Amino acid sequence: MSRTGKQPVKLNGASVTINNKTVTAKGPKGELSVELIDVVNAKQTDEGIVIEPVNETKEARAAWGTFRSLVQNIVTGVTEGFEKKLAISGVGFRAAMQGSDIKLLLGFSHDVIYKAPSGIKLATPSPTEIIITGIDKQQVGQVAANIRAFRPPEPYKGKGVRYADEFVFRKEGKKK
Repeated sequence: MSRTGKQPVKLNGASVTINNKTVTAKGPKGELSVELIDVVNAKQTDEGIVIEPVNETKEARAAWGTFRSLVQNIVTGVTEGFEKKLAISGVGFRAAMQGSDIKLLLGFSHDVIYKAPSGIKLATPSPTEIIITGIDKQQVGQVAANIRAFRPPEPYKGKGVRYADEFVFRKEGKKK
């Protein structure tokens, strides 16, 4: 029994339509949709959107909570949006906006220029901080992972691009 799947998805001002196996949410920030698989159904009630398994198979029980979370993410995305923060540490490492793209100086012999995909906004409030915002949680997380992958934090000095809330386990250097 899925504890997550049992809970209804609260709408919070978004208008949600269910058409066959497609759940579409519209809100002040935009519109998103998710395609359900055959083993789960969605229905609209007074409490919100309820996701329920079609049968009691292992696949249906596994997909139940997952699709409830996916529907919750599209509702949250169109009403509030999602945000990820990255921090850059290291001497001479910094980021700057170049139009809608971001220019990263990460210790390479060249500058790294990252073009933001559609639906994603990048911002650099300080040279060592990057803020990624958008309505699609998966896309925001993927953009953050792509930027972090240019120079992940190393364990000896902690230099590189990391998530703002990430803990970098530090190692001790060589001993004589």
